[in-house]
Amino acid sequence: MVGPRSWTGLFSRSSNKRNGKYVDYPLSPMQEQRLLGLQERLQVPFDETRPDHQEALKALWYAAFPDVAISGLISEQWKEMGWQGPNPSTDFRSCGVIALENLLFFARTYPASFRRLLFKQGGRRATWEYPFAVAGINISFMLIQLLDIWSARPRCLPGINFLKLLGEDEAAFDVLFCIAFEMVDAQWLAMNASYMQFNDVLQATRTQLERELSLEDTQRIQDLPAYNLLYQ
Repeated sequence: MVGPRSWTGLFSRSSNKRNGKYVDYPLSPMQEQRLLGLQERLQVPFDETRPDHQEALKALWYAAFPDVAISGLISEQWKEMGWQGPNPSTDFRSCGVIALENLLFFARTYPASFRRLLFKQGGRRATWEYPFAVAGINISFMLIQLLDIWSARPRCLPGINFLKLLGEDEAAFDVLFCIAFEMVDAQWLAMNASYMQFNDVLQATRTQLERELSLEDTQRIQDLPAYNLLYQ
């Protein structure tokens, strides 16, 4: 069960300065190209009139409920996935289409993890659970802030180390989203959290991610300790 309060954009408003460590790091041509590509993705708002955005949203539904037909882009059925209302497009205002791309990547690349978190399988669950889809939007937004991706060139240590991962794997941001979602659920269970504590859970996840992304020996996304939470 999930509660009624609006979630979109409520979380992850802390500054990158909290890490307190800035680095100047020369980018390779590959890193620069992929950073620009990622930044371009951030600038695309979700547009419910675009056929490709409509199809991506439908694809997400059928990844979650392959045997259940969706009656339309505006339907009470969307609430079953953890959208705040019958029209998912209203939940993308704080993050844009990249959040939908992250969720769809999660569903297609790590379907077992995706379905486990969607259906809240495993662990002692709260009476008022976090809404899955809107939690995903907030996780995307948290990662964008943590990694300082809006800057022309990230200067915080987690952001710099992320660029190294991005140079090795073009899908590093999408994979990191999947890892972060698993971390959020693990924190949720460890803290015995309920609906109104999601912000605390997300901040604890951010702190853990900052720590892991500051490790000097991290060369690939698979080197992050929390990567082991994922399974296909």
